[in-house]
Amino acid sequence: MPKLGINIDHVATLRQARKGVFPSPLEAAMICQKSGADSIVAHLREDRRHIQEADLIRLKKNLKIGLNLEMALSKDIVDFALKLRPRQVTLVPEKRQELTTEGGLDAIGNAPKIKSALKKFNARRIAVSLFIDPDLKQISAAGDCGVKIIEIHTGSFAEAKTKNGIKKSLQKVLNAVIFAQGIGLTVNAGHGLDYVNVRRLAKIKGINELNIGYAIVCRALFTGLSAAVKQMKRLVK
Repeated sequence: MPKLGINIDHVATLRQARKGVFPSPLEAAMICQKSGADSIVAHLREDRRHIQEADLIRLKKNLKIGLNLEMALSKDIVDFALKLRPRQVTLVPEKRQELTTEGGLDAIGNAPKIKSALKKFNARRIAVSLFIDPDLKQISAAGDCGVKIIEIHTGSFAEAKTKNGIKKSLQKVLNAVIFAQGIGLTVNAGHGLDYVNVRRLAKIKGINELNIGYAIVCRALFTGLSAAVKQMKRLVK
């Protein structure tokens, strides 16, 4: 079965609404860890709209499970990640005005930047993943860059409304997983997954980890965070 990575960005979003100290992303991460999460995901955005450097330092210091830092290829964030040394970084595209990440990283167009960053992260023994669309050319380019892990952007699947649309998008993810495994890549997946659609993804053999955040934080408002995590863990199983 896939492992479960939980993104805690929106706990920090709620805190930043008042620029206070509550709710604590660290406290949320510790609850997730205790409730069955296999890793904690946090995105340090260029505009620092939710997660802050101080959050990541606390997470790195206190977590027993892995920390997966989502980040753009901007110099200041790369430099910070090299000092932080999380278990993994996931390189993502970033647009300042977007509400959430709108698509996968262009591994073809950004190959020189990716290779340069990869060399630095490898030197610090930090695993590197690319967040990319289920596009075989992009996956091939990711392999050519030298990364060992990709995370497939599942937004098209999550947003599909018709049976035919769901079937086509799910097949595209499946094809991407098979192709990526064929060239030796570890495959994770995430974006837009929730308590209804996650079962379809969890059934795909070869997905190492599913990364989910927004749906879990929303469910936690009504059930509590521990119950929300445990319920998602059951569905992934």
